[in-house]
Amino acid sequence: MRPDPVVLVHGAWAGAWVWERLTPRLDAAGLETLALDLPGSGEDRTPAAEVSLERYVARIADALARLGRPASLVAHSGGGVVASAAAEAMPDRVARIAYVAGMMLPDGMTFAELIAQGREQDPDAAGIGPHLVWSDDRLTSRVPGPAARAIFFHDCDEADARAAAARLTPQAERGRAVRAALTPARFGRVPRLYVEACHDRAVVPALQRRMCALVPGAARAVLPTGHAPQLSAPRRLAAALLPFLAPGTPLAASAAGAPDHDSSAAA
Repeated sequence: MRPDPVVLVHGAWAGAWVWERLTPRLDAAGLETLALDLPGSGEDRTPAAEVSLERYVARIADALARLGRPASLVAHSGGGVVASAAAEAMPDRVARIAYVAGMMLPDGMTFAELIAQGREQDPDAAGIGPHLVWSDDRLTSRVPGPAARAIFFHDCDEADARAAAARLTPQAERGRAVRAALTPARFGRVPRLYVEACHDRAVVPALQRRMCALVPGAARAVLPTGHAPQLSAPRRLAAALLPFLAPGTPLAASAAGAPDHDSSAAA
């Protein structure tokens, strides 16, 4: 049976480009992939004041309509909240969700609230927050290059880290400080995989494990990477995702063992 297509959902300050090293590996395994820019992110020019979680979910709904059948969602970082909300809105069209160092938050919780709890035990749980530079109207934030390289891309090759940091764009706060209303009858019935990045400095491992405890039922994989394994270790990430996204499908050579552009720290 043909595996479900895959919609890739980026996190804050990023865009569809963040998946460029992963999608060829999923494609090689026979998966149809679609990486999208959320409203106001990447190359999308939606004004920051018009961005919302509802518009994010509508963008995913449009992607699912174009595909014409149920699809898996692979969500990185803050894209996890978007994927959860999409599953709640469309449980018959979201086949499964894989969270990559993602915000798999429980009903009604924001990531800021999770951080506030985590900082009681670990000051590093604040992640990128203290480094953000805000617009005068507080509608958007941006990540300075040195902070992006140190916190998001520290396990990438230096040239790759600099290139990725340069591609980050301002993030609408109306799309970042969001909470999803989730129910067991809808979101709760969608199969989930959590891919933990155990050297993550943005969503620190203790917070990743806390989310798995707060939203039980997800399968789990652990990678020895930083926050963006799709950039630093795409081969390893593909190998972790494929058994969940396409059960019974043999791993393509490019996912299972062929050389790729993984950094030496994570390959």
